[in-house]
Amino acid sequence: MRTALDHKSPLGSESVSSDRRQRRSAEIRERLFRAALTLFAKKGFTETTVEDITNAADLGKGTFFNHFPSKDHILIAFSDMQIAKLQRAVNEARQSNESMTTFLRAMSLKMIAEPGRSPDVMRALLLANLSSSSVRDAMRQNYLRGHGLLSELMQLGQDRGELRRDLSAGELAHVFRQTLLGTVLVWSVFGDASLPERIEAAMNVLWTGVSPREPVTATPEQS
Repeated sequence: MRTALDHKSPLGSESVSSDRRQRRSAEIRERLFRAALTLFAKKGFTETTVEDITNAADLGKGTFFNHFPSKDHILIAFSDMQIAKLQRAVNEARQSNESMTTFLRAMSLKMIAEPGRSPDVMRALLLANLSSSSVRDAMRQNYLRGHGLLSELMQLGQDRGELRRDLSAGELAHVFRQTLLGTVLVWSVFGDASLPERIEAAMNVLWTGVSPREPVTATPEQS
């Protein structure tokens, strides 16, 4: 005689199978992504083909297009990864007692760690903005998301009295992003080991501009 325990719901097995497929798909996508970045660093973005990427990932060529519409879309995934780092940074900053200047310095180095592996990746990211309209639109959306997250950090610094308040958080975020991105792009022309030092020098100058402005007190001679 069969009991209710003898009958296993097919929905449960389907759910497990679906989870397994999703994990497998994510793993394959990550393999393709990492293989592509490695090849971009070695061969350059232009010289790397989809077949090169799938060979390096030990996958069939058709598999690539199940995860990325084109090679250019690898760069969108790279941009997505940077946005995820920035989101984590915002979450950490809200829980941290570290000064905002110290926090932003450390965050800057984390943000450039991956692009710092290859100047060609950075040049490719710049070219992505001149690529197809779909890639440009995706990069533009990520830019807006990144600006919003950086603005949250700047607002937090202003609320703590650590950043100047006569400019909006959005303006400070814009200057910060331009400083960081501009430094990395200039470095990408040279491709040497100087990126951390360049970032440090840029940040030193930036802090003098974003530090709080103390009110000017008239001296006796001025009274």
